[in-house]
Amino acid sequence: MSKSRKDKVLDVAEELLARRGFYGVSLRDIASDAEVDVALINYHFGKKTELFDAVVMRRAKVLNEDRTRALEECKQKAAFGNPGVDEIIDAFTRPMLRRSTEGGEHWHNYLTLIAQINSNPEWGGEMMSRFFDPLANQFLSLLREALPDCEEEDLMWCYHFLSGALTLTLADTKRIDRLSGGKCQSSDFETAYKKMVPFISGGFKAFCKKNSV
Repeated sequence: MSKSRKDKVLDVAEELLARRGFYGVSLRDIASDAEVDVALINYHFGKKTELFDAVVMRRAKVLNEDRTRALEECKQKAAFGNPGVDEIIDAFTRPMLRRSTEGGEHWHNYLTLIAQINSNPEWGGEMMSRFFDPLANQFLSLLREALPDCEEEDLMWCYHFLSGALTLTLADTKRIDRLSGGKCQSSDFETAYKKMVPFISGGFKAFCKKNSV
């Protein structure tokens, strides 16, 4: 199986999984759309769960590198003082926005898939932890420096809310389009991002202000 055909399988699996979910797609569906034999997918990826892991890992590695670099740059810019909460949240979230707006259909599919994983009660938490917890811990470490009075429990809840808001926004579900009567569009990631960073930052600051009183 050449690299190009292997990538095609990953691309097709990513698209179908994003549209139908894990249980709505079979290896036969993926093989048919990728124009390969199921046996080849089994040979190179194994079971469907292992192909699913390969789909998630492929772009998680790229995204984690983007975000690690952004967080490190944020820290370096604040070398003579703690980085601000807004700057830390910007560094953590902007790489996802950039991939969603500049990465084309494949990244759109991937971020839709991540939103599904993040809300799956059966195996979502385990997968998100496996692929994204090291990066999340870097982010939280910077926030602890910026918000020294924040209780650890509150910090964790704030991160939980951030994670949900971020993945739902980038999933582009069109719900806000209908709910707002067309005034807002879920595909308008730039506007969503401009509003989300101060909204999330305000939540973190509100909790920590409460703790410091």
